Amino acid sequence: MSGAEMHVSVFGLGYVGAVTSACLANDGHQVIGVDVDDHKLDLLSQGRSPIGEAGLDDLIEAAVQAGNLRFTKDYMAAVRETDISIVSVGTPSNEHGALQTHHVERVCEQIGEAISAKSDRHLVIIRSTILPGTTDRLLIPILEKSGAGTAGVDFGVVYNPEFMREGASIYDFYHPPFTVLGAVEPGDVDVLKALYGNVEGEVITCSLSAAEAVKYGSNIFHATKITFANELATICDAVGVDARTVLDIVASDTKLNISRKYMKPGMPFGGSCLPKDLRALVYAARKLDSPLPMFEAILASNRLQVERLAQRIRSAGSRNIALLGLSFKEGTDDLRESPLVSLAEILIGQGNSLRIVDPNVEYSALFGSNKAFLDRELPHIRSSLSSADEALAASDTLVFAHDSAFFREIYAKAGPQHRVIDLVGLDSVPSAADVRGLYW
Repeated sequence: MSGAEMHVSVFGLGYVGAVTSACLANDGHQVIGVDVDDHKLDLLSQGRSPIGEAGLDDLIEAAVQAGNLRFTKDYMAAVRETDISIVSVGTPSNEHGALQTHHVERVCEQIGEAISAKSDRHLVIIRSTILPGTTDRLLIPILEKSGAGTAGVDFGVVYNPEFMREGASIYDFYHPPFTVLGAVEPGDVDVLKALYGNVEGEVITCSLSAAEAVKYGSNIFHATKITFANELATICDAVGVDARTVLDIVASDTKLNISRKYMKPGMPFGGSCLPKDLRALVYAARKLDSPLPMFEAILASNRLQVERLAQRIRSAGSRNIALLGLSFKEGTDDLRESPLVSLAEILIGQGNSLRIVDPNVEYSALFGSNKAFLDRELPHIRSSLSSADEALAASDTLVFAHDSAFFREIYAKAGPQHRVIDLVGLDSVPSAADVRGLYW
């Protein structure tokens, strides 16, 4: 698979497969498209697109006339005559919403069978949208069982999600937001980089499952953005505000709103603003007979995060627990609607021995409304406040919920007798403890 020209077979000639075939052939590669639909194959062989997509007819016709693109039902021949197979068959939902993978499973069986008849190493690229873990747990075993050999040794496997929008798919093929490659064998990434030599943008490598999850994360993020805009527009319209103006201003903030900020898994949100403002908007929308189901679900999901935290801590197996951080975020003594207060109450209620360390919430240093709040609402938590040294000595499980130099010093002191649950990404700091996160 050296040189500029590569020999590629593409299985499944719907939107993704037809566009991928045409673009790769347009780049000078020898491409064989494979499908089971005779009508689709007839159209394509005549240089006509089976789907309505701007510019695709011309691209297919030019590639067919140049001899770079041909089509067949013969999967054995397609694999035999190529070095790379791209799987782009559909994965529709059933009536219950479950993903159906029987098409991609069948194609992998065929490719595995065809690889078994070859002596040269073959590379399989999965582009079909599949749930995280599917390639590792389902597709690779199918390929191996079908005779392809051992993944990473006898054949390569890469998961490469596509980010093409219908109506702009040719442009998106060459100008994706990034190219994500999850590979069994790192050397196969170089093959893909050469194959996509005319594709712009950053190439990001990761595990197979991470690449599968990136596809879902991107699609669901897009759906969430659309729903967010529509729900905010619903309440704006109900009170006579032009939602276009509001959303334009919201989207212009690239420091917090449209940015990497907050895009880290772990801690639920809290404090005096976010929960209060969500509740107020949801309540106002209900009074105006304009329900906002996604906004309502945010609060329920946030509460569920606290419960998941408690479950993860319970699974550590110790009742001697230190909670490192109590205020709703680092750098403040504000306990109002702190998810860590809710977590502490759950842990105390379960009969655990809890020690809480937070330099911003030391009782002797508190004053005013925060001290009154602690005395009035959380007297049981007040008795759990502890020094760092005492917490390290008396606790088996350390839950780090804040990130600062103070907490990093404690993190570095954790020993092999401790199990650390890291909610804020302190794992760059060396530690002798058994460290795990909430979602890693």
